[in-house]
Amino acid sequence: MAFDFKKEYKEFYMPKNKPQIVTIPKANYIAVRGKGNPNEEGGEYKTAIGVLYAVAYTLKMSYKTDYKIEGFFEYVVPPLEGFWWQDNVESIDYTDKSAFNWISVIRLPDFITKKDFDWAVETASKKKKMDCSGAEFLSIDEGLCVQIMHIGAFDDEPASVAMMDKYLEENGYINDFTDERRHHEIYLSDPRKVAPEKCKTVIRHPIKRRKLLGNEIQ
Repeated sequence: MAFDFKKEYKEFYMPKNKPQIVTIPKANYIAVRGKGNPNEEGGEYKTAIGVLYAVAYTLKMSYKTDYKIEGFFEYVVPPLEGFWWQDNVESIDYTDKSAFNWISVIRLPDFITKKDFDWAVETASKKKKMDCSGAEFLSIDEGLCVQIMHIGAFDDEPASVAMMDKYLEENGYINDFTDERRHHEIYLSDPRKVAPEKCKTVIRHPIKRRKLLGNEIQ
């Protein structure tokens, strides 16, 4: 049976619909960066998703080609993920999607090296007749985070984020957004096939302990 990240790492991909704190290990990803409204037809985001999946499936099916990856085993392509931010906004303003910056990613198995990745980008570009040169091999070490399973439309995410923030306040943590640590989403539902109110999205935020000053937490 093919290795499935969602099943093997349920604590990272299948959280409950209440906040929980987790430590996310460093992992490698196929990544494409961009800006703008993700819902724009023919826009930068839709193009990026095509590139991600072209490279991801080229790697997944590499065992059927002459190119051999050391340590390869069959696996299910992990779900699409995204890191999102807006300039001069700490969290996310869902009403201004045109201001989004994003890094869309798909996780890679640990056995895939930069050399294997470069082969896949070149091969996908030729076979799919599309420019995949915008894809990059990106290592991300998220570390300490809070996450929740959001069930519903993307525009309803603020309610779940508010639950996360309340949980942090009650347990002595604060959000830790930086240029390296972003609002993170993992998409477990295909919005083309699942009604918005039933869509499942993991929302994950970077956090840190609140500092103790005297007898008070600041």
